[in-house]
Amino acid sequence: MRILIAEDESELNKALVTIFEKNNYSVDGVYNGEDALAFGSTNNYDGIILDIMMPVLDGMEVLSRLRKKQIFTPVLLLTAKSEVTDKVAGLDAGADDYLPKPFAVSELLARVRAMLRRKNQFSPDDLNFCGMILSKISYEIIYNGKIVRLISKEFQMMEMMMEQPEQIITTGKFLEHIWGWDTNADISIVWVYISNLRKKLFSVSAPAEIKAVKGVGYILEKKNG
Repeated sequence: MRILIAEDESELNKALVTIFEKNNYSVDGVYNGEDALAFGSTNNYDGIILDIMMPVLDGMEVLSRLRKKQIFTPVLLLTAKSEVTDKVAGLDAGADDYLPKPFAVSELLARVRAMLRRKNQFSPDDLNFCGMILSKISYEIIYNGKIVRLISKEFQMMEMMMEQPEQIITTGKFLEHIWGWDTNADISIVWVYISNLRKKLFSVSAPAEIKAVKGVGYILEKKNG
C-alpha cells in the first residue's frame, strides 16, 4: 500500500513517514498544499493523510481540487481543528475520515487500515492464492503449515501480485508504486526483491511461482504439476 502524507510540521511529517514505513507502507511526505495536490493528482496512492493547516494551499482546498479532478483516493484529514463544524465541512468536502491532533499512533494506524479496507470494496486481512496465504497482519506467507516472514518491500510486492494473480505487473509499476515515481532506484532492484521472494516461496513449498515476462515485468502463477 502506498500512502501520501501532507503535513507542514517537519518533525511530525518525518515521524509519520517513519511510522508508516515501519508498518510496511510505501510513503511519500510533502510539506505544503501545492506539493500535496501535485503528488495526489498522480492518482498513484492508496490513501492520503492530509493536514488542513498548510502553506500555499490549505488541506481543504487540496481535497476539493482532487475531487474536482475525479481523484477519489481515500483521504484522512489530520488537523488541530476539532470543532464539529470543521469535521462536517471536511467530510462534506470529500474526506473519508477525520482525526484531530493530538492523536495516538495506534488509532491513526487503525483508522488508515479501516479507510483502505473501504476503498472500492472490503479488503480482507489475508490474501489467498492456490491455498497460499499472505497475512497483512503478520506479513507472512503461510502454506501447508509452513511460514516465512517478509520484509517491507517484499511484502508490498507480494501484496501487489496476490491482489492481481495471473496478471503481468510491469517493472515500472513496481518501481512507481513501491519506490515512488521520482525514485532514483535502478530497475535491477526489482529483480533483487523478486529473487528473494522466489526463495521464500520455495522455502514453504508454495503452489505458486513468480515468472518473468521478458522486457515487461512479472506474473504470479499456479505451479504446473
